[in-house]
Amino acid sequence: MKFTKPSLSFWQIFNMNVGFLGIQYSFGLQQTAINPIFLYLGAPEDMLPILNIAGPVTGLIVQPIIGAMSDKTWSPRWGRRKPYFLIGALLGSLSLFVFPHSPVLWFAVGLLWILDVGNNMAMEPYRAFVGDKLPDKQLSLGYQMQSLFVGAGILLANGSIVLFQYWFGGDPAEESSGIPHWLYYSFIIGAFLSLATILWSVLKTPEIPPTDEELVEINKIKGLPVGKQISQPFLEIAKSIKEMPKFMWKIGAVYLFQWYALFIYWQFTTPLFKLTLGFSTSEAASQAAKMSLTYNIVTMLVALALVPLTVKYGGKIVYALSLIGTAIALFTIPYISDPTLVLLPMVLFGIGWAAMMGIPYTMVSKIVPQERRGVYMGILNMMIVIPMFIQTLTFGPIYKYLLGGNAINAMLFAGVFFTIAALLAFRLNESKMNREIVGHQLTKSGH
Repeated sequence: MKFTKPSLSFWQIFNMNVGFLGIQYSFGLQQTAINPIFLYLGAPEDMLPILNIAGPVTGLIVQPIIGAMSDKTWSPRWGRRKPYFLIGALLGSLSLFVFPHSPVLWFAVGLLWILDVGNNMAMEPYRAFVGDKLPDKQLSLGYQMQSLFVGAGILLANGSIVLFQYWFGGDPAEESSGIPHWLYYSFIIGAFLSLATILWSVLKTPEIPPTDEELVEINKIKGLPVGKQISQPFLEIAKSIKEMPKFMWKIGAVYLFQWYALFIYWQFTTPLFKLTLGFSTSEAASQAAKMSLTYNIVTMLVALALVPLTVKYGGKIVYALSLIGTAIALFTIPYISDPTLVLLPMVLFGIGWAAMMGIPYTMVSKIVPQERRGVYMGILNMMIVIPMFIQTLTFGPIYKYLLGGNAINAMLFAGVFFTIAALLAFRLNESKMNREIVGHQLTKSGH
């Protein structure tokens, strides 16, 4: 007998997603503060992509494995996904606390690897957690609520950087001698939020116990020899990729260009403003934080407003148009030389970011089987980190030799990739997606 999930109230869905605030605060620091720290510690600009390889590699390895493991985990006391939230949050919190104290570049790069392991370990099962708890009719609200917290977390991270730089920054002697002390405070806040917000969601939201069939499968795996238990997640990932719905392959094509472009934007915003606005590294980092602050305010404001739009016009249309808007923003930014006016394109970027962080997850969650939700959410996140991995390996030479080491050209290159992503998004056929759902259900029932 199929279990019918109860509908949750707005505030129950809100509390369930609070933990995403801390995770995304940490990612906000990675987007805005990590690369300036690398620059403060003497990294050359063309080395920034390869220094950021920790994110793609840890995401590629950690997310699908944790997804597969959490699918086959159950503890009456700790639940299914929650143990992974907590361990990941603890790793992330410790890394954030130590990060600004990095004495040399290699130390900071090593800490980034640990931080990314923690963040990926916490985030992946969080995506599956929403699908576990909510009925299909509330999935869009659940994932757009996560999108809202994406905006809120990154907003707080970048807002803290802007404020602390304004209050305590501006000493040229301090900023020329290493990581400025005003940057420490943002990381301390992040260390607190990373753990506190996850604890809030863990304590406020009970998990749905597995069905009798799922429990039999979980206990069966527990009874295997240790070697087979270790290999089980890898076998599950391979089997899931082999049987993956075609719709997910099409999402993967969109993600290839979308996430390659996003990584360029995050890495080269600070170098761009040093060039277009004539700023120092500190001033350019602060301006990059203001850009992120602006687009995440927009994301917070529009995230839930996208829910009725996707219901009326379809996720494909809203998603594709949002990617076109993001491309327009990136084509515009390099040609605005006023630090206030350059914030205007971030309105389009923020709408795009809200769509990117919610709509694809809603689409995929509707078509994957419950017993593989964690592993498929991990595979979806693999589709994010593979383009990032490719970017870290390829864009350094492209930037240096093809784009002339010019950050303006890097931003335009990202705009072209967003345009390609939008065209591919128009190919996401939602009627075929619905047929795939029926196909999965028939296969599972044996018809």
